Amino acid sequence: MLRRAILAEQEIRGFAIVALALLPDHLHVVWNLPANDANYSTRLRRIKERFSRSYLAQGGEESERSLSRQIRGERGVWQRRFWEHTIRDEIDLERCVEYIHWNPVKHGYVSRPMDYQWSTFHQFVARGEYDVLWGTGGVAVPDVPGAEWE
Repeated sequence: MLRRAILAEQEIRGFAIVALALLPDHLHVVWNLPANDANYSTRLRRIKERFSRSYLAQGGEESERSLSRQIRGERGVWQRRFWEHTIRDEIDLERCVEYIHWNPVKHGYVSRPMDYQWSTFHQFVARGEYDVLWGTGGVAVPDVPGAEWE
């Protein structure tokens, strides 16, 4: 459902996914937007809306909605806010991508990035950008940013 919501938004507003990790309670993503277009807020809002409609129609559950959420017509599927970070340079991009791929380990879902199914980690391995052992005892984990975006 999330994949379909993302693909639909990509068709309308165009963007490329650089890196992604879907965790049970949050999503990390780095997008490459078209030149002179920094409207990630609309893209993310529309993806959340499409996903939520589909998820709830299929019997998915939502958390209890506060009065404020009810007044605004917000569903209880996603967290209300998101944190954005504009990539400054290639080093910053590398650090953000590494943070995303390390995040499932950080949160204790797996002990190695290679064991997490719901991220772009394996795409990076297939392209030769990572060794499959990246993030394990066999390969040192590069410095990753702190949790300031969670």
